Amino acid sequence: MSGPKDQMTVGFDDIAETALDWHQAGKGAVLATVVSTWGSAPRPVGSQLAVSGQGDIAGSVSGGCVEGAVVIEAQSALADNTSRLLEYGVSDDDAFAVGLACGGTIRILVEPIGAALSPAMLIRIIAARAARQPAAYSVNVRTWDRTLDVGAAVSGELAPLMHADKSGFLGDVFVKIHNPPLRMAVVGAVHIAQPLLQMARLMGFDTVLIDPRQAFATPERFPDQPITHDWPDEALQTYGLDARTAVVTLSHDPKIDDPAILQTLRSEAFYLGCLGSTRTHAKRVSRLQAGGVALNEIDRISGPVGLDIGAKSPAEIAISILAEITCRLRKN
Repeated sequence: MSGPKDQMTVGFDDIAETALDWHQAGKGAVLATVVSTWGSAPRPVGSQLAVSGQGDIAGSVSGGCVEGAVVIEAQSALADNTSRLLEYGVSDDDAFAVGLACGGTIRILVEPIGAALSPAMLIRIIAARAARQPAAYSVNVRTWDRTLDVGAAVSGELAPLMHADKSGFLGDVFVKIHNPPLRMAVVGAVHIAQPLLQMARLMGFDTVLIDPRQAFATPERFPDQPITHDWPDEALQTYGLDARTAVVTLSHDPKIDDPAILQTLRSEAFYLGCLGSTRTHAKRVSRLQAGGVALNEIDRISGPVGLDIGAKSPAEIAISILAEITCRLRKN
């Protein structure tokens, strides 16, 4: 068999869509999912790799360590239409042969789409994500029974996994959490916004740039970036702010930033960061209080925005902002 055709740069959250496309195109497709790890395994639980019957791959279950071995197992799974649970670790005789020289152990669930994982169930997962609803796909690794809970049905013992954005085992049942894609709205087409939006997209965020000043927010300055020139509060209301959305205001102009801040404080957005010095933020707090915003609501604002890493350049400030967003997302 020739080497796999690598598409590891497919969006973090697009693996299921890619696998379904391959299946519907008649190529055959398998989804491989990391279900447990120990030690220094390179990819977290829930990471996925799609493999087509023609050897195309998208995503990653080990950052490249065991992909080759998993592709071979995927082809076998397609041939016999049977799911399987694989394990690779340093205790195995063939651990170095498959490339897991970094140590640790990973277990990988391999499911051919069709007889095992039904296309209809995959379509429901993709539809839930498109509608920004959480979905929990469960597989009993002893009986191979499968269930799918969507929206409000992701409750009970599934709810903590969904809120933590963390797939894992509940007894013999592996639960793969499919949360809506992360999003970021950036208000203010300033210099910092350029590296911030690029880096955010690399991290898997769907992004939008909001600035009513058309001379600032141009395709030339922000290539391949969705842009809206609506007023920020209207733009954010149309965009829709939920618990998987971060908002960053950068314009340094209260006329532009404040409407965005007020709209975000009325929402479930998990992060709101505002550019400006400590003195600027103090003035911002005073304005919001004078407008009737309670202090406990104002405390949701990260201002000055970003972790204090001594950042100076626009790119360094963007790193500090994304580091703070990641901390808020993963450590809460």
